[in-house]
Amino acid sequence: MEMAIKDVFDKTNQRFDLHIKNTHSEPVQATLAAWDLIRNQQVQAILGPHTWEEASLVAEIGNNAQIPVLSFADTTPQWATKKWPFLLQASPNQNAQMKAIAAIIQSWEWHQVTVIYEDNDSLLSEVIPHLSDALLEFGAEISHTVALSPYASSSSLSIELERLKGKQHRVFVVHLSLTLAVRLFERAKEMNMMEKDYVWITTEPFTSFIHSLSASSISSMQGIIGVKSYFPQNHPHFQNFYARFRQNFSLENPEEDKNEPGIFAAQAFDAVQTVCLAMMRSSKGSQPLLDNIMLSEYNGLNGKVQFIDKKVTPAHIFQIINVFGKSYKELGFWSKRKGFSVTTDERTANNTSMRSLEKVYWPGGTWTAPRGWTLPTNANPLRIGVPTKSSFKQFVSVVQDQSKNSTAYEGFAIDLFQATVGSLPYYLPYNFTPFDGTYDEIVEQKFDAVVGDVAIVAKRFQHAAFTQPYTESGLVMIVPVRIRPQTTNRGLLFMKPFTKAMWALIGAIIVYNGFVVWLIERNHNPELKGSALNQIGALLCLAFTSLFSLHGGKLHSNLSRMAMVVWLFVALVITQIYTANLTSILTVQKLEASVNDVESLQYGNAVVGCCRGSFVAKYLVDVLRFHKGNIRTYNSPEEYAHALRSKEIAAAFLEVPFAKLFLAKYCKEFITAGPTYKDGGFSYVFPRGSLLLHDVNKAILNVSESGRLRELEKSMVASEKCVDYVESIDEVSSLSPTTFSVLFMLTGGTSTVALMVYVVFYKLFGHKTIWRRLGVMRNRWTFSPRLSDM
Repeated sequence: MEMAIKDVFDKTNQRFDLHIKNTHSEPVQATLAAWDLIRNQQVQAILGPHTWEEASLVAEIGNNAQIPVLSFADTTPQWATKKWPFLLQASPNQNAQMKAIAAIIQSWEWHQVTVIYEDNDSLLSEVIPHLSDALLEFGAEISHTVALSPYASSSSLSIELERLKGKQHRVFVVHLSLTLAVRLFERAKEMNMMEKDYVWITTEPFTSFIHSLSASSISSMQGIIGVKSYFPQNHPHFQNFYARFRQNFSLENPEEDKNEPGIFAAQAFDAVQTVCLAMMRSSKGSQPLLDNIMLSEYNGLNGKVQFIDKKVTPAHIFQIINVFGKSYKELGFWSKRKGFSVTTDERTANNTSMRSLEKVYWPGGTWTAPRGWTLPTNANPLRIGVPTKSSFKQFVSVVQDQSKNSTAYEGFAIDLFQATVGSLPYYLPYNFTPFDGTYDEIVEQKFDAVVGDVAIVAKRFQHAAFTQPYTESGLVMIVPVRIRPQTTNRGLLFMKPFTKAMWALIGAIIVYNGFVVWLIERNHNPELKGSALNQIGALLCLAFTSLFSLHGGKLHSNLSRMAMVVWLFVALVITQIYTANLTSILTVQKLEASVNDVESLQYGNAVVGCCRGSFVAKYLVDVLRFHKGNIRTYNSPEEYAHALRSKEIAAAFLEVPFAKLFLAKYCKEFITAGPTYKDGGFSYVFPRGSLLLHDVNKAILNVSESGRLRELEKSMVASEKCVDYVESIDEVSSLSPTTFSVLFMLTGGTSTVALMVYVVFYKLFGHKTIWRRLGVMRNRWTFSPRLSDM
């Protein structure tokens, strides 16, 4: 401040008096000092309350005297500047740095944060809400808050730290003044809370003073991460200020080796210059001092000096440091526009994760990022509740053996949970505990987790948190099937055994075989001669009658006989298969639902069923509008089946996973009808704020993507697989040419060979010579034994 006064005098030859009152952060002392400065010293402006308690009292006095008060408190509530118009905030608002802290927490995938803050109204109304909002944007939240009195004793600090030590959360954001933060970290080190797995993040009020701390104080803070406002230090103006500050400070405090100016020194310098320049403008014009201060706009040591809504322009770039060794190292920077970066150079690559910066030295001397919370141990494993009243034991079954004093936990939900835990990147001990109550009651119990067929229901969120669903979600209606004969037009039903392509191929092969036989036999059979129309008729008649007889006595050529024998064999096979397929189509029965929709059940005042103890009964009343007296509950698939067979109920409403199991076992008797009503599905349950929830969700995804989830589900359904499935007419498939490809190739190939032999002989010898040649061949074959005797 003295340097600022001197600089103004050197530049303008205007002298200003600076009256300093050290109140030692005592609000009462600050109040008395303000009265004295106004009444006795006749000051025109007051600078420097560093705490909100001081600033609020001094603002009341300054407002009554109409003297501007420039506060250096880290935050000023919005309502304060309206209540006290002469109050200005000369230090950058701390709300912006809350986003930087949230970005750090998101970078390391921490989800629960404990905030330790100095107890005053401004922090409760400004800083903490802004931090909470910033964390929520990244999927994290404040799990605990600890308010410390500025005058907290060592014993009270120990009590609070001991309470925090007993919790699982290990990420702490410290928003305290320098003195209180130093005492806190000294106590934390004594209580072994500066060791592995702990995370400490400090904010501006403390971080900006770390450079001035002694080596003994630094030793108790190893591994903490600090966030502070960044101001450019390579500007000639600051370099000049830096050199002069160190020189003046060393002359006044020769015993101190920490003589570097921090951001608060730069803020004080800029604030004094702002007031001095405004006072000069006021003396030359008619505007009051307050207006001239708020109109200030210039580049100071701390960056641009400008007041918006009576608050100096907030910082946009924050520096991230890491306490290491005897001092600290600079990790990088964060800004809302660029995210994380190694330098402030505009050309520097930016990143959304702090992992892109220099490696962090964490508490306990480790370079590996802490998990942010502690794991259960073998001495204190997770206590997991398992419901005993599941209607479908394939999902979860609790079998107690009294003779061996043991309990077995089985089923799909248990197997999947064990696979999920096995997929976690760390060992997680747990013990199952049976619970003989409703599903709402087990969710409200103080279990570390609940494993079973627990549905995600909105009202249960006030008691617990849920993983993502591990089953298909939805609610379906199960009704008995009824059999009705086909009443549709069957005029073309005879065509269904074969596809259109098959019918076309049969017609083509018939005509082709008929043509081959006609061509070979036409010169020896008068019936195959005549006009063109007569020969076409004879060809078609010969082709189609060959399906039912060989015509062996009428055929004169062995070539035609060979083609016809093969074709008759193929035709016989095709005819038999056609007959069998048509018989199946004519005798099959059509299955349909006995009830088509919910409206018909409601109109008929029908009785329906659901699982005992589940949310479905309430859903049927509240959403589907069934009368409460028309709802029955059951405990097993067998009870459902009996109730549906006996018409005790007209329909059963089951969650989709249960419906799959039920229909796998009773596929001939029951069927789903109507739409699928959306619900939350089945999930694992954890306490609200559980630190395991994120990891378990990720592990469930890993199990699902690996195919293990599908295997478990198929194994469960296969155990109830129904083999006597009744097909409907639509499910009887028509046969295509692929089925008979070998037969068609056989008959087509045989006829083609016969045709080729005939054509070759005809071209060489003519048709008369053909028979003569064939006759000679027969004679030679007949007399060959006699020649051999000779």
